[in-house]
Amino acid sequence: MLKKQIQTSAAPAAIGPYSQAIRAGGFIFYSGQIPLDPASGNIVAGGIVEQTRQVMANMTAMLQASGRDFSDIVKTTIYLTDLADFATVNEIYGEFFTEVPPARACVQVAALPKGASIEIEWIAVA
Repeated sequence: MLKKQIQTSAAPAAIGPYSQAIRAGGFIFYSGQIPLDPASGNIVAGGIVEQTRQVMANMTAMLQASGRDFSDIVKTTIYLTDLADFATVNEIYGEFFTEVPPARACVQVAALPKGASIEIEWIAVA
């Protein structure tokens, strides 16, 4: 199976040995996005609302770079450092999935890269 790397400067660059996204077969697998400002490479200021909105902006940039949109997403995984943020994240997340939402998992983790409070990874149809 052939795989193709997808990259864009409109979303944060990888901070390790991984690709922003890989197209393989009929799917695109997107690496997790944390609330990094693509220009500075720093976590955005503010709390879970600002961090979630930045993650969604980064997701938008990655989807655009691959010619996809939120309606093409079939599966997401949300990682939170505090499940008490679930309702807030869910409300913002829901703004982006206005039709059939994707399958999803949401888990609490001990820590995320660069001290982020949220990370989302996803799979979309190609």
